[in-house]
Amino acid sequence: MNTRADNKTAYIRRAALIALVGNALLALFKIVSGLIAGSNALVGDGIDSSADVLISIITLIIVKVIEKPADVQHPWGHGRAEVVATAFLSFILFFAGAQLIINSISRLLGGGQEADFSAIAIIATLTSIVGKFLLAWSQYRLGKRADSPMVIANAKNMASDVMISAGVLVGLIISFFSGTTLPDTIIAILIGAWIIKTAVGIFREANLELMDGSKNTLPYRVIIEAVAAVPGADFPHRARMRQIGGFWEINFDIDVDPQCTIVEAHHIASQVEAEIKKRLENIFDIMIHVEPRGDDADETYGLSEDDMRG
Repeated sequence: MNTRADNKTAYIRRAALIALVGNALLALFKIVSGLIAGSNALVGDGIDSSADVLISIITLIIVKVIEKPADVQHPWGHGRAEVVATAFLSFILFFAGAQLIINSISRLLGGGQEADFSAIAIIATLTSIVGKFLLAWSQYRLGKRADSPMVIANAKNMASDVMISAGVLVGLIISFFSGTTLPDTIIAILIGAWIIKTAVGIFREANLELMDGSKNTLPYRVIIEAVAAVPGADFPHRARMRQIGGFWEINFDIDVDPQCTIVEAHHIASQVEAEIKKRLENIFDIMIHVEPRGDDADETYGLSEDDMRG
């Protein structure tokens, strides 16, 4: 597991450094271009990219945290820090989207203004769209390699930024031809709503892991297949699985012949564990409780075999 964990943190660190450098350059370019062109929308887009620089710095800090070994206060390690950071990122996205909507509505209620338009603003916005798309693609690719919800969430954040820049571009063009900032304002409100939707989705996924839940039923079916593959093992039940920093922690019971010895029961459980590891990657730990066949009364925790098949 150590090699896999090392690879995971290496991918996360690489993703954070790419995002840090890329967003810093884009933020500086957009803010300066916006000030020169007199485009408030473009300056706002640049400030949004500045927030992404902060997110990258937070990610680098989190890498240091999840690299720490388990200790007395954290016997399961520090992998959950990544999920906490993902939830934190969802709040940043949510308030960014809400602020965009509030500012846009305030501008809408304040009346129309003369539209800002220049070649510099168009070039900066097009550069932002291309740059953010490449950053989103790299973050998603590295996030999948690392199996990191935090990096994948940041990729979704970058995708939101592409939408923001695209909205700025469309707003600039339409506003230029219409002579008013009204189209730009309406587009900004729609973009803000889309960002909020993305933030809620990211939070729901992070919260599911924080609550030790999982949308994926495949690992539970792996338990059934593994038990069925080992002679002497029967009736997997009271199964509970959770993820810690992308790694599976698995607990369940099996039945064995009441007449078998402790050594034989231990051997059967070890074979079941080996079968699970053949079928499922990123294992943190497997705890198998062995019971004599038929002694399964009053067990209310975890999933039964029927639940796992369902």
